[in-house]
Amino acid sequence: MKHWRINFVLFLLFLFGAAILGRLVFLQIIQTGYYKALAQGQQNLSMLVKGDRGDLFIQDKNGNLYTLAANQKIPFVFISPPEIENKDEAIAVLTQVLGVKEDILLAKFQKTESLFELVKKRITSEEKERIRKAEIPGVYIGQENVRYYPQETLASHIVGFTNSDGIGQYGIEEYYNDTLEGKEGLRQTVKNPASYLSRVLQDTIEDGSDLILTLDLNIQTRAETLLVKAHEKLKFAEGTIIVIDPQDGRIFALANFPVFDPNKYSQVEELEIFQNSAVQKIFEPGSVMKAITIASAIDQGKITPETTYQDKGTVTISGRTIYNYDQKTYGKQTIAQVLAHSINTGAVFAEQQLGHRDFLKYLEKFQFFAPTNIDTAGEIYSENEVLKNGYDINFATASFGQGIAITPIQLIRSYTALANKGKLVVPFLVASRHKQHKQTQILSAQTAIDVTTMLVDAVDQNRVGKIPGYYIAGKTGTAQIPWSVLGVNKAGYSEETVQSFLGYFPAYNPQFLILVKLDRPQTKAAGASAIPIFKDLAEYLMIYYQIPPDYNF
Repeated sequence: MKHWRINFVLFLLFLFGAAILGRLVFLQIIQTGYYKALAQGQQNLSMLVKGDRGDLFIQDKNGNLYTLAANQKIPFVFISPPEIENKDEAIAVLTQVLGVKEDILLAKFQKTESLFELVKKRITSEEKERIRKAEIPGVYIGQENVRYYPQETLASHIVGFTNSDGIGQYGIEEYYNDTLEGKEGLRQTVKNPASYLSRVLQDTIEDGSDLILTLDLNIQTRAETLLVKAHEKLKFAEGTIIVIDPQDGRIFALANFPVFDPNKYSQVEELEIFQNSAVQKIFEPGSVMKAITIASAIDQGKITPETTYQDKGTVTISGRTIYNYDQKTYGKQTIAQVLAHSINTGAVFAEQQLGHRDFLKYLEKFQFFAPTNIDTAGEIYSENEVLKNGYDINFATASFGQGIAITPIQLIRSYTALANKGKLVVPFLVASRHKQHKQTQILSAQTAIDVTTMLVDAVDQNRVGKIPGYYIAGKTGTAQIPWSVLGVNKAGYSEETVQSFLGYFPAYNPQFLILVKLDRPQTKAAGASAIPIFKDLAEYLMIYYQIPPDYNF
């Protein structure tokens, strides 16, 4: 047994080797599923991720796109209290760099069971760099995905905004929230044992869809600028400009005053400012309704542009006397002259020839008792139940635009039938909806031409809305505002007015239809308020689109 020591060592080595082999067999064969799963758990990362929200774009006439709404990664600072090694140092740095009060930081540092405590949102690039260089254990920089509106106040009522939960509020953001919003899905990534190489194994998330609006950047900008400029002089409470293609319904501009910055929506104190007045506020339109009343009576064959009647300056209905504007008397007049001089009694005469039942029928055709279905959030409309009750006085006043309540978008839509050979279109704001709507023939083409001719003559005779070289079809409106709308518990109408002008051009092949509406401007009538804005914008469009003149001058 002189070699027993060697044999014993060999035996021990054999046992050790057998143990190692047995362990390998156990790990690689018997427990292979467990350790494979464990390794995959360490190297594979699966998480639920929500796709990015789609962007919003505005364009110009050449098709160039400009961003209205996009996503932006904004850095923020947070702490993990259990990881803080030197509380005094961390507080000193965070107070100095971020300007956060010391007592606020102390309260966060005391939450030792929390792994995440927000210190400051939306830090600057300089603050980010200083925090990074400080290299304080437990102090971290994260990134928050937020909605950003690079055009700021431009088209704010159309765009809307997203709230703190990323959900669309108002405008396109709300109406198309399901389309814009990214869909949540599973993202599975794998990394090697060294943890520096990574690749995506599976990704089922879905980003939201981008949307291109019909708005033209330059026209929208011009419209908003005109409202701001006019407000300095006229001091109106609210203003709206809509520019639409009357042949298909696309909206080139929809401007409201006042505006807001969707990047700073939380700073707005009066929530009413978020409302899009063009689709969310009703008003009595005034004399612009005369063209609708007369078109209806002509279409029904009850009158013609040459039909005459005797104006006595007043007409009494059910014991109530209706006067012309400024209490003027015109004597014998044709229907064409009624539009040219905007005679209230002439509109009443046209409605009486048509008859109440047919008048209501045409108002329904013009969609005054229904929404336009424009693709933006919160559209309202009035059923106009008082008018439908059938009292003679209500039909009489409605004929010239008092006692009937509509929205600006309903009003401009009604005029598309006059400009579009009797066909009513559906206004839309997203380009992809262009082919989704059918046009509705509500008037004969001849009726539309007859009324257009009268509207052109009205502009030519009054001169105030005329642009040399072009045929402009247009009508003013100056409507008194009911006391109830002004918050006064009183029947009847105040002296405050809504002043408007509707015009389209070139009149016999129109490319643009414009509505200018001003609430309570400090001037007597639309000729001195809405019409100058219309002319400025119309002349701009003629140059911008290089529209050739209709005749030499």
